[in-house]
Amino acid sequence: MASADVVVIGSGVVGMTTALSLAEAGCSVTVLTAHRPSETTSARAGALWGPYLVSDDRVLRWSLLTLREVGSLGADAGVQFVGGYEASRIEMSPPAWLHNLPGYAVLAPERIPDGFVAGWTYSAPIFEMPVYLRYLQQRLNDLKVRTEMLTRPLRGIREAMAEADAVINCAGLGARRLVPDPEVTASWGLLVQVENPGIEPGFFSDYPEDAEPTYYIAHSDHVILGGCLLDEEPDSRQAVADMAARIRARCAAIEPRLEQARTLHQQSALRPVRSQVRLEREVHDDTVVIHNYGHGGSGVTLSWGCARDVTALLG
Repeated sequence: MASADVVVIGSGVVGMTTALSLAEAGCSVTVLTAHRPSETTSARAGALWGPYLVSDDRVLRWSLLTLREVGSLGADAGVQFVGGYEASRIEMSPPAWLHNLPGYAVLAPERIPDGFVAGWTYSAPIFEMPVYLRYLQQRLNDLKVRTEMLTRPLRGIREAMAEADAVINCAGLGARRLVPDPEVTASWGLLVQVENPGIEPGFFSDYPEDAEPTYYIAHSDHVILGGCLLDEEPDSRQAVADMAARIRARCAAIEPRLEQARTLHQQSALRPVRSQVRLEREVHDDTVVIHNYGHGGSGVTLSWGCARDVTALLG
């Protein structure tokens, strides 16, 4: 491996954004990865901005920092700001963080979907993740950030420590073995992508999430339908097909035009789940190690906020 001021492990959205933040701060950065960005979990994400991991007090700040960073981006970067709405099956007030977002309003009773008792609207960015990852890669290229493809998995953090003054661990699910950190577990998710049957770009999500959340994200030519949060991948094709059918049925109950929309493909991934995001600095044998993993399904939402914190911790 080539020497660098900083080595970032991982090329998902968290790793790429962290590398970009560090390079902008003047660091010489090399990204170590076993997968190209298009092969990562990030490339198979929905993805809709939203601070979902509300049990962690840092999440709202990280999410709002990301919102500010992507606020000037457009379709060429894979980002589009759209209006959408959320609904709850239990009586509740909208989360406080929504109140300052553009387009925020409480839904009138006649606009609340059947089976729900409360709802609200707001505007937020949706991401075409393959396009957004290519955009991040181009910015990294412009800053001369190197990407080194690993021919085998790293044996541990110390192997990367030998090559740089600082190591940033954005390994996602790989952190379970790399650190090792048994708190990192896998959550299997499935999305169904269908042809857009004439729905305006936007989104719907139920709130709060459970093991089978219901949401759709409408892009101009396709719609992402979700979702599920399972502790392990289903053991048969039929089980996956049954899950896909349930996802479509739930989404079609909200937007009937989705019922007959032509399926384009399905995409699944294992998300790196942890009780809290691990973002902290350690020093081992005079080498700084900063961990930045455990973002679950909120990697893109938290990416810039976490990247800025990593940059500040590096000093």
